[in-house]
Amino acid sequence: MAMMTGGEYLASLNDGRRIFADGEEVKDLATHPQFATALDLVAGGYERHHRPGADAQGPYFMIPRSREELKDLLELLLGWDMVTVTTSQGLLALLTAAARIRPKSEEYARRIEAYFEYCRDNDLRCVQAITDAKGDRMRPPSGQGDPDSYTRIVERRPDGIVVRGAKLHISSAAVSHELVVMPTKKMKPGEEDWAVACAIPVNAPGVKIVNTNYAPRDRAADFPVSSRHNMPEGFVILDDVFVPNERVFLAGETEHSATFAHSLGLWERLGGTAHLAEYGDTLVGLAQLVAEANGTERVSHIREKIAEMVIYATLVRAGLEAAIANAEASPEGWYFPSELFTNAAKHYGAAEFSLMIRHLHDIGGGSIVTAPSIADVEHDEVGPFIKKYMAGKEVGDGEYRTRLFHAIRDFTADAYGGWQLVTMIQSGGGLYAQRLVARKHYPMDDAKALALKLAGLSKD
Repeated sequence: MAMMTGGEYLASLNDGRRIFADGEEVKDLATHPQFATALDLVAGGYERHHRPGADAQGPYFMIPRSREELKDLLELLLGWDMVTVTTSQGLLALLTAAARIRPKSEEYARRIEAYFEYCRDNDLRCVQAITDAKGDRMRPPSGQGDPDSYTRIVERRPDGIVVRGAKLHISSAAVSHELVVMPTKKMKPGEEDWAVACAIPVNAPGVKIVNTNYAPRDRAADFPVSSRHNMPEGFVILDDVFVPNERVFLAGETEHSATFAHSLGLWERLGGTAHLAEYGDTLVGLAQLVAEANGTERVSHIREKIAEMVIYATLVRAGLEAAIANAEASPEGWYFPSELFTNAAKHYGAAEFSLMIRHLHDIGGGSIVTAPSIADVEHDEVGPFIKKYMAGKEVGDGEYRTRLFHAIRDFTADAYGGWQLVTMIQSGGGLYAQRLVARKHYPMDDAKALALKLAGLSKD
């Protein structure tokens, strides 16, 4: 067991993986502009975490065994790159699934634990491949015109299985080592071939990843957020990939198919809520700064909008704290966040996120999308005029205000901002899924008992 350095991580990606972007196969990730920032971020994470010694391991492999450790893990998570975050969340989701299926399948639980140890001992990064192509959403997997619309087992061998299908929206797949494949939904009897969970190396024969990226290709000064924080989005093709038995965690047991999706949803929603709490505070800060720069911080409707944003950020954080405070222990002694508070907090944070963005845009004004570029601000002839006329209240010159507008645009109104709007709703499953889980775990009998008591109909 040994931790990798940043250089060793970069070298580990030269493993024969099939990566495609912009209409061509990418032979060297390190020299392609779509992957440069992502590789710097992940390699930098390896460098920061690296410790020598055979027994060293990264904090992202920590299994929380108390509410305090769960809280500590979430605080650390906010400072990690996306690949490291998904590694932690994905492996904890697998352990959650293992705890839930162990009573009926000790073998699968044992394989999951062994896989966790393999990733930890080799300091690997994992992504979760869950969302299928789905085809006609009104038809079940077994009723699709193309049975590959949902990832499925196409062959069963004594030593493993062969899977075929596609997994969509797999952030950072191209720069990770492992794909953790899970069913996208609950499968019913008769859909055994689609009830499959397994772990596949990114460089396994038959794996192809087609990438898009919201990162700017140039003008980094005008994109202060996305030029430093971006990841490729992978369209993962599984073209008859062989998976040995030790990497198979589900192969036809439909009664466990939803367990994996629910386990992953729990951890993704917890992490998403943590990020929403941080983003909520960031939006408040941007709104206050731009109001002060515009000289409108005392205008009543702007004060009210910022107050509403403050309440939003505070309530999201309160929901996060409640999810941790009400965490529950598994028989193995692993602590999992509260299903009820995690899903309720993530739903609220995601559902109201776009309204907070609207408030920020209303407060900031049209210059959010029309401010001159930083190159123009620095131009010898027109730059002084831009600085003169972009100046607002005396909290900074015209360049300060221009850069503030660019930060708001990049964070909330351009390619990265659009990615954020969709991701905040869809990460960990859509809003409807979070409502279902929250309702399932809500103490409805207690609520009914209170209502019966109020109505004078209680037997107690």
